[in-house]
Amino acid sequence: MVATAGSLEMRSVTKRYSVDGSPLVALDDVSLAVEPGEFLAIVGASGCGKSTILRLFAGLDAKHDGAVLHDGAPIVGPSLQRGLVFQEPRLFPWLPVERNVLAALRNSHLDAHARRSAVRDHIALVGLQGFERAYPHQLSGGMAQRVAIARGLVNRPDVLLLDEPLGALDALTRAHLQDELQRIWVRERTTMVLVTHDVDEAVYLADRVVVMSPRPGRIRDIVPVTLPRPRDRGDEALLRLRAHLLRTLAGTPQHAGLALHRAA
Repeated sequence: MVATAGSLEMRSVTKRYSVDGSPLVALDDVSLAVEPGEFLAIVGASGCGKSTILRLFAGLDAKHDGAVLHDGAPIVGPSLQRGLVFQEPRLFPWLPVERNVLAALRNSHLDAHARRSAVRDHIALVGLQGFERAYPHQLSGGMAQRVAIARGLVNRPDVLLLDEPLGALDALTRAHLQDELQRIWVRERTTMVLVTHDVDEAVYLADRVVVMSPRPGRIRDIVPVTLPRPRDRGDEALLRLRAHLLRTLAGTPQHAGLALHRAA
C-alpha cells in the first residue's frame, strides 16, 4: 500500500513500562492502520493503552517493540505534521488567545505575515473571533479548549491527535464542541485520532471505533460507523451501534451486531 499524507500505522507494537521495578505491558502486539482523512476513535477502560497509542503516534515515546509509522516513515519524535490536543487546554496564562495560538508556530518556516494570517484563520475556524486579545482566565472551559484545538491545527498538520479533549467539560458544552469538531473535520479533512471514554462521543464523531481490552492493551474489536453526517444523536442505528460497543467493552462482543448499522 502506498502511503499518502495523513496515514498512521502500528505494526506489532508492544510497549512496556517499569513500575516500582516491575514490568508493566501497556500494549501487547498491537497493529492498527489509520487512513488519510479518517476520523478514528479509540475507546476502552482506564489503563487499557489508549493514551499510550496516542503518545506513540505523537512521537513522545520512541521506546517500543514493533514499528510506528507516519506516511510510511518511522516516527522517531514529535513533528509539526502531527498536532496534539490534551484533556486540559494547557494554555500559557500570561498570553492572550492570539499569542497562545501563535506559539505553536514557533518552529514554522512561515514568515511573519503568513503566521498572522494562519492565526487569524484558525481562531475564526474554532469560532473565537472577537476573543483574540482575551486571556485564558477570561475564557470558559469550552472556549479555552477551542483555543487548544486552534493551536493544534494552526500548523496545518496531516494528523490531529486528541487525548480526551472534551472530558472535563459539562455535558452541554461537550455536545456543542463535538459538533464543532465534526464541522472542522468535514471542512479540513485532517486525519483525526480521538481517545475517549465516551462511547456516545465515539459513535457520533468517528468513521471507525477501536475497542481496547483491559491491560495488557490489545485491540478487541474495530467497528465501522458508516452513518452519514451530520448525525442525529437519537438515530436508532446510532443507538444500536452504541449498545454493541458497550457489550464489546464489557467483554461480550456480539459480532453479528456489526451488521446493524450496515442495514440501517
